[in-house]
Amino acid sequence: MSSHVSTLPRQELNARQAETVERLLTAAAEELRTVGPESVTVRTVAGRAGVSPATAYTYFASRNHLFAELFWRKVLLEHPAEISGTTPLARVQSVTRQLSAVLAESPHLAAAANHALLGTDPDVERLRTVIGLDMFGRFREALGESASEELLDALAMVQVGTLLQTGMGLISYDDLAARFDALVATVMKGNV
Repeated sequence: MSSHVSTLPRQELNARQAETVERLLTAAAEELRTVGPESVTVRTVAGRAGVSPATAYTYFASRNHLFAELFWRKVLLEHPAEISGTTPLARVQSVTRQLSAVLAESPHLAAAANHALLGTDPDVERLRTVIGLDMFGRFREALGESASEELLDALAMVQVGTLLQTGMGLISYDDLAARFDALVATVMKGNV
């Protein structure tokens, strides 16, 4: 697991509560795969998980909160950074290629999270911060501690903008890695 994200962005849960959250997240992933993000609700996820809607709402304040946490866990926590390459550019591109590959495997989750992470729900805002810090940390790890804040900020903006365009259907998930490669190369030209 990435060293920059080591705890859940929620209060500690006992074993039974943690198991319920895992059942809900598994059910949400299954719902996304079978019916797509537009049809998923906290109620349908609760039904699939075998818990009451009230129980589901105890852990997830909204559908956006559920999607944001599912994205954080399934895309980032389950896929820690695997940085490779001998140059800063190659190392950053390894980060964006890994993200692209994971998203291409889960386009429904990526689409759901894209919309969810724009929400203003406090639980979503907290997760958005955790996700942003994780990605920022991956770029920092790829570039080394001497990376300028300006370059890290530019890479974060490239990442967010590219993911937003993908969520809007302007870039396909199959083309995401190549698009990231080109944009990262442009941003890093002369900066490392």
